[in-house]
Amino acid sequence: MIKAMHHRGPDDWGIFEEEGIALGHTRLAIIDTSAGGHQPMSNAEQSVWITYNGEAYNYREERERLRRQGYLFSTESDTEVVLHLYEEYGLNFAMHVRGMFALAIYDRRLLQPRLLLVRDHFGIKPLLFARLGSSLAFASELKGLIASGLVERRIDPVSLRLLLTHGSVPQPRSIIPGVEMLLPGHLLVYEEGEINIHPYTHLQRNRMASMRTQPYPEQVRMLRNALEETVASQMVSDVPIGAFLSGGIDSAITAALMARHGASRLKTFSVGFGSEGTDLDETDDALRVAQFIGSDHTRVVVTGHEVRDRLDHMAYALDQPSIDGINAYLVSMAARELVTVAVSGTGGDELFAGYPWYAEMARFDALKSRGGIRVEVQAFVGSVARHKWLDRTVSSPIGKIVDRLRTLGAFLPHYRRQYQIFGPSGAAAVLSSDWEYNSRGAPTPETVMACGDELAGGSAVDRVTALCLRGYTQNQLLRDIDAVSMSHSLEVRVPFLDPTLSRQKRARDIS
Repeated sequence: MIKAMHHRGPDDWGIFEEEGIALGHTRLAIIDTSAGGHQPMSNAEQSVWITYNGEAYNYREERERLRRQGYLFSTESDTEVVLHLYEEYGLNFAMHVRGMFALAIYDRRLLQPRLLLVRDHFGIKPLLFARLGSSLAFASELKGLIASGLVERRIDPVSLRLLLTHGSVPQPRSIIPGVEMLLPGHLLVYEEGEINIHPYTHLQRNRMASMRTQPYPEQVRMLRNALEETVASQMVSDVPIGAFLSGGIDSAITAALMARHGASRLKTFSVGFGSEGTDLDETDDALRVAQFIGSDHTRVVVTGHEVRDRLDHMAYALDQPSIDGINAYLVSMAARELVTVAVSGTGGDELFAGYPWYAEMARFDALKSRGGIRVEVQAFVGSVARHKWLDRTVSSPIGKIVDRLRTLGAFLPHYRRQYQIFGPSGAAAVLSSDWEYNSRGAPTPETVMACGDELAGGSAVDRVTALCLRGYTQNQLLRDIDAVSMSHSLEVRVPFLDPTLSRQKRARDIS
């Protein structure tokens, strides 16, 4: 399993094993690159063990707090801080970690030893697991689980259909039957052969109570201060760090703030496609930004032949099928030549309504609130078309018509149509008859999206923010970026998705 994920951590590896459990780790050394950061890591008594992927950007502050409470440290690693945070706060420790992480903690202090799996607030780092009777296997990638020999290498027909419908496999599913992704902001407790999963955080409106009512210039000032502090905190690293620069607003802001806070000239990277992809090429914009902020810029121009020649490795790097990830793969490949960590502007469009479907859903909500006979008729037709007894017609010749009618009059169905690939009827049409039949248990798109409708009581923009973060961003953007960047042993950080800039709060105390 470690060998299958060597690309995620080529600097070191380790195993802790005793009766009933084995923990493995392959390390990309970022903070405390010495042998002191070796994992799996234990406390002094060797009663609690951790294997941890990610970064805790607030580890220095938390280490000082823990020292004042009597904890001793033998390394400069953030891993040791996270371990002691668990000792101090128990199952509630994750709310004290500001960063991106997927981790496992084995606690044998208890009468019945406990294994804990935890994933960060937004799912920046992946964590997959498989229930194997009364046993449990977990890893950062499907490749690791398959290498265990405990998971069968086959495709889940339902997940395949959902992939063709949405463009990604919606979590907690994976493309392999029986393998699940731990959802962002959740923890899994495994005790005595039993698995219990709990959320430790969720999205919230008005987390900063006064923000919405402040004058616009004051909102800008508050945001700027928060973003500057967040970017500065995410520049912590003992290895070279750079930035992706697409030419858009979000990456330009993060790169500019990094250039201001950095002690040396910032390295930035962009990828374009020359004459073969002129409409997709934003490298001229990226170059102008780089010149303005004074960064050391690398402009990568990729040809169709280069994409063709690396296609097999791109598919391998993605870990499971997706419609995205090629841009991130190519810019990560270029960046890894010069840096070990890169910062991305991912999350800016989600938090600040940058996608076109925000405006469309605001218009839809406004029209619906006005009422009228047309709105009432559409709502009635849509509700009839969404009845369960019409589910099977989606795979029939009239499927497209039924699917179109289902999007009338309700927020979630209308939003779903703003971003899909083949849609339900199109996905059914491209599958062979056997695969289509075996995938008929697939949940409807509205059922999938309802799981991420965490701000249903808010405005259209509030609601779309949650749907986007828990859908497209979680299932596709973040998953793909992590997979393809780590295939080149590059860590990617996303300051816009820092908990201080988002709408996260503690779900409840867990004991």
